[in-house]
Amino acid sequence: MDREQQLKALEDKNAAALLGGGKARIDKQHAQNKLTARERVDQLLDPGTFVELGRLVTHDTTDFGMADKTFLGDGVITGYGRIHGRQVYVFSQDFTVFGGSLSYANAQKIVKIMQLAMRDGAPVFGLNDSGGARIQEGIRSLAGYADIFLLNTLASGVVPQISAIMGPCAGGAVYSPAITDFIAMVDQSSYMFVTGPQVVKTVTREEVTQEVLGGSITHTGTSGVAHFRVPDEAAMLGLLRELLTYIPQSNMEAPPFVPTEDPSDRLTPSLVELIPENPNLPYDILEMIHTIADEGRFLEVHRDFARNIVVGFLRLGGRSVGVVANQPAYLAGTLDREASRKAARFVRFCDAFNIPLLTLVDVPGFLPGVAQEHGGIIIHGAKLLYAFAEATVPKVTLITRKAYGGAYDVMASKHIRADINYAYPGAEIAVMGPDGAVNIIFRREIDEAEDAVARKAELVQEYRETFANPYRAAALGYVDEVLHPRETRIRLVQAFNSLENKRDTNPPKKHGNIPL
Repeated sequence: MDREQQLKALEDKNAAALLGGGKARIDKQHAQNKLTARERVDQLLDPGTFVELGRLVTHDTTDFGMADKTFLGDGVITGYGRIHGRQVYVFSQDFTVFGGSLSYANAQKIVKIMQLAMRDGAPVFGLNDSGGARIQEGIRSLAGYADIFLLNTLASGVVPQISAIMGPCAGGAVYSPAITDFIAMVDQSSYMFVTGPQVVKTVTREEVTQEVLGGSITHTGTSGVAHFRVPDEAAMLGLLRELLTYIPQSNMEAPPFVPTEDPSDRLTPSLVELIPENPNLPYDILEMIHTIADEGRFLEVHRDFARNIVVGFLRLGGRSVGVVANQPAYLAGTLDREASRKAARFVRFCDAFNIPLLTLVDVPGFLPGVAQEHGGIIIHGAKLLYAFAEATVPKVTLITRKAYGGAYDVMASKHIRADINYAYPGAEIAVMGPDGAVNIIFRREIDEAEDAVARKAELVQEYRETFANPYRAAALGYVDEVLHPRETRIRLVQAFNSLENKRDTNPPKKHGNIPL
């Protein structure tokens, strides 16, 4: 074969690889309003930056007639490129080739990408669209999955791992995304389940649709498996690009600094009136978050799950900051099982990747009830306590209103190594609320009073003035400053700037035993 023939053969192979499973299957993909694996990669990355690796890989299975069924690339596109000029690695499963099923060959392509990402200190993006293990390969496919799971685990906390569910993700395919840092799903076209509707019907007699069993609404709102739900694939790829702007390349780097024209000394007068004078009335903590953030921008994570706590990313003076905030507008901002678990995982991600933490506290306590206790509220609440206590990144806490009982301790109090703690003048910091405390301390006195209602009201006011304010905590040094609400943004920017070079470590150990 002469040189011209060699080059022609290369061109033919590249052209065949670019076609994936063929034009008919590509057309079918488009008919379902889904992009192809290559189109997804091209839209995710900066134009012209994608470098493909393993384009000519094929499987070597001969059973069940597979020897005559080979496609270049074997159902997954892998390589590297750039997002906002930053190096990233990516794999994109191709549903036009054997339904995106995982073979041992394409598993090794994914493993290679993850190894390179760890070596180079760069994020990994997985665009998942797979029916699961390639049945014709039997245990070799399962071995491929296990190889990926191991790399997911080793890479955890080393480089960011972000999973986009762009179609079905079934069986063993769900466990790799579950180990990654963030999962995003496309509404009405992506699904995650260990066993599909037919298996469920066979085993349990339950009839359920794909959407109800494992759709985006289910996993972002009920199970908490997924962190983001987007309306279409274009929104998905835009979200992934935005998310990267808040997180670093690896655990060895700081998050990117994004210059802002929003003044660091901007006053926030609207916060003076945000919190109702009546401590039993709700307000929306998101209003506060948007008010203090650079340009009012906040990327909320896990929006539809455990809505009594808010987590996500904003910038303060150009610095990326992770936010954990009680939400008084939902369940009064109490901590329950789901909220504790949601916040704990977010705190641990931020700590792993050097992202400072801002905690906004308005918590009347842990949610009481038989269901909560039987469901393990103790162990789930301990997860959040453990996560905050373990975190060594800069931690700034602002008590906006209530901070009662053990929930005060858990929400990044001074006692678990928060660096700077603020409170508003109306903050109530005590073992419990005035009404409950008076009922316990002065029960007999109230019962014996001529006017029990009036006497109780007097005692509640006395307790409120003595304990349900920030000044006792400030006198003890547990609150560093009682803050005027209009100066909130100014103080927070100053606080995080002062902590820029913070260095803190935990005792040497293999790893802790977080309560799971």
